[in-house]
Amino acid sequence: MKLTLSGIYCIILLLVCHTETTAQVSLSAQLRTRTELRDGQGAPLPESSDPAFFTSQRTRLSAGFATYRLKFGLTVQDVRIWGQDASTINKTTTQDNNGMMLHEAWAEIGLTDTTNKRYNLALKLGRQELMYDDQRLIGNLDWLQQARRHDAAVIQFSSPGLVVHGGFAYNQNKENASGTKYNQTPPGNYTGNTNAGSMYKSFEYLYANRKYKTGNVSFLFFADQFNKYHINIENNVPVKTWDNGAWSRFTTGLHTMNNFGKTDITASVYYQTGHTSAGQKLSAALLAASLLYNVNNKWSIGPGIDYTTGGASGNISHAFDPLYGTAHKFWGFMDYFYAASAFGNKGLTDCYVKTRFKPSPLLQLSGDVHQFFSASAVYNNTGNTLTRNFGTEVDVVASYSLTKIIGFEAGYSHFFSTASLSSAGVKNITDAKKNNNWAYIMVNIKPAFIFNAR
Repeated sequence: MKLTLSGIYCIILLLVCHTETTAQVSLSAQLRTRTELRDGQGAPLPESSDPAFFTSQRTRLSAGFATYRLKFGLTVQDVRIWGQDASTINKTTTQDNNGMMLHEAWAEIGLTDTTNKRYNLALKLGRQELMYDDQRLIGNLDWLQQARRHDAAVIQFSSPGLVVHGGFAYNQNKENASGTKYNQTPPGNYTGNTNAGSMYKSFEYLYANRKYKTGNVSFLFFADQFNKYHINIENNVPVKTWDNGAWSRFTTGLHTMNNFGKTDITASVYYQTGHTSAGQKLSAALLAASLLYNVNNKWSIGPGIDYTTGGASGNISHAFDPLYGTAHKFWGFMDYFYAASAFGNKGLTDCYVKTRFKPSPLLQLSGDVHQFFSASAVYNNTGNTLTRNFGTEVDVVASYSLTKIIGFEAGYSHFFSTASLSSAGVKNITDAKKNNNWAYIMVNIKPAFIFNAR
């Protein structure tokens, strides 16, 4: 069925006209362009390669409806590169490229009376963004123009100071007459580094967050399953064949955020077990801690360290996978790790210092320095040990709000890479550049309107 924004608005207006209670309708839009110069973004470029330059655009149209015991949300999204289609083309781009799609379509049903102030219970169904804590493991990946969403059902419980969510998803490629095998690389799949580029077949999770005087602490248990497969050789080409059954992976841990006067302290610890998306036994962990000191109402600065295990012992992988989070936020803006391209199974140690300066309510500047190391041994092609130092990244960003709905952002990043980073077992780049650059300019326009009707 062809979906248009005017059709969405007509449906919502009909709902408003036929409801006997007060309803609220919200309409919003977003146009976000990002012009990038990539000279080693995601991975070092070979010396013989030229930089890339392009502009991407996200266009979103959203509509929401809220009334007694019901909230409803729809977001239509188009993502493409300027010039991707001919100027006189009469159809959308191919399914293997970004394009027009339904980003969100969900309904939240209130299972308890809204006059009950002691607790609330709701069921949220449909295509939706999932975001928890600092989005290290579960996030909407908003930096990517296409972002991330899940087709899921989520039970939501809340009471003063406590939030508990339980979620479930089960994916299939189409309506089948029999069987539940799932092709984990559907058309248009963004083959990011996590899960070896595979889409999960199903997941179940439990999340709980408790607030207290100085901050909050949260617990996460997340189980995801991946369809089993085996490799056949056809005409000397390996072909993946899907089998019955699934490999399960389990991730659990704690996250806490605390404020002590001018100091903010954040810490996370997670453990991963079960099997990887390729069926290998898994035992891995993530540890993270950061401190941010607010010098005054304009300046803040602080160090931090992230550690993810890596390598393998026998047939057990120790490479931690950060699930469905927002890697761009944590491990450098150039997306060398857990984002744009793989870096083997080495694991990562990231020692960093972050600074923020806000000279006015409209302008904010930030500067980050990351020093990256492999968490396990790195070897060259002859088997000799290399240094674990992956290199240093410097990120500088400036953002300015022209109005409440118009914002500008510009950034520059530089990565000083090493031979270890470009070695065969990590990025596998021959004759890689030692100095890599990335710069961007982004314009973000987000108008929004809210209407009340009876």
